Amino acid sequence: MSVPVDFFFDLSSPWTCLAFNNIQPILVETGAAVRWRPFLVGGVFNAVNPRVYEMRADPEQKAMKRSFGWLKEWARLAGVPMNFPSPHHPVKSVAAMRFCCALEDRQDALFAFASAAFAAYFTDARDIDDPAVLAAVANGAGLDGAALAEAAGSQPVKDRLRANTDEAIARGAFGSPTIFVGAEHMYFGNDQLPLVRQRIIELSQSA
Repeated sequence: MSVPVDFFFDLSSPWTCLAFNNIQPILVETGAAVRWRPFLVGGVFNAVNPRVYEMRADPEQKAMKRSFGWLKEWARLAGVPMNFPSPHHPVKSVAAMRFCCALEDRQDALFAFASAAFAAYFTDARDIDDPAVLAAVANGAGLDGAALAEAAGSQPVKDRLRANTDEAIARGAFGSPTIFVGAEHMYFGNDQLPLVRQRIIELSQSA
């Protein structure tokens, strides 16, 4: 039986962009059954990790400057072209994540859109706060951008984004990406993917 993996993500996070790319070989190797779970990382920060905003308020602090340098090294290692921070950083991402939630029941379409949106923001420095940009990204991914924009503005999609965010918080999330392997094993960030791989293999062997 395939090990279930929930990958909670927000398109505004550069580390999530890397993890989204870097988890792909792990999923192929292990045959894990991934579910892409859009959520709003700002909602998570507001609820359980407001210190993030304090760090962002002082971009000259050593930890923040080091983080951007390490990000670029990770991006080179992964082969992910990354122009970050962009003129649009930080984006609020509410509109972008509603687009994703409108596709959550169509996982292949969600993967295609998220892949294109990550590239639009982190490689091409496009403004993914702009619904027109998001619709164009969807069109470029082979989806109906106008229909998706309309769905993203509906109350059920707004409710789903809120519910996904609340679920992630209830399960212990404090940032993006948050990855659950099985029902209870939680991991955070791009650098914990070796642990994700190890846990998937262990659970698959014990099944």
